[in-house]
Amino acid sequence: MGEYDDLGGRLGEEPIRYAPRQVDRTKGYAQTMAEQTTSSIVVDAAPAEVMAVIGDFEAYPQWAQGVKKAEVVVPGSGGRAKKVYFELDASPIKDQYTLAYDWNGDRSVDWTLAEGKMLKAMDGTYELEDRGDGSTEVTYRLAVDISIPMIGMLKRKAEKVIIDTALKGLKKRVESLS
Repeated sequence: MGEYDDLGGRLGEEPIRYAPRQVDRTKGYAQTMAEQTTSSIVVDAAPAEVMAVIGDFEAYPQWAQGVKKAEVVVPGSGGRAKKVYFELDASPIKDQYTLAYDWNGDRSVDWTLAEGKMLKAMDGTYELEDRGDGSTEVTYRLAVDISIPMIGMLKRKAEKVIIDTALKGLKKRVESLS
């Protein structure tokens, strides 16, 4: 096992950072946007390698914790899916849902909920930044709304767990294939 710092992170790894919630003031008054959780991690691979793993949905159950099934239902151009069906069991969220994807080369991918049972909304983004040293900074943004009442703090905590788990799983998967 590796060595860990006081916060449970591996020594020598880039720390995961979180962004504060955003407020939209474009309409002349403060309007809270869908609260979003954001985190980043550095992966020792080029952006194209990272995006290849992000776009390989059928392999998600092998490395993405909580994903029981991922199936492309509407293929897109360049082998990148337009819509993907998921079965998720990541406490406290258990659902079957379909996400619609919008790809921007190897720079970013956005998704939004097309259909879900427990989920009312899910908007997310992976942004990839080439660090120029053979590594990529991956930033994951996620906002989730579910149909059952949940205190905002618990919802943010669930998003944080989902994001941290996804980023660590993505890093491990990409680096194991490099």
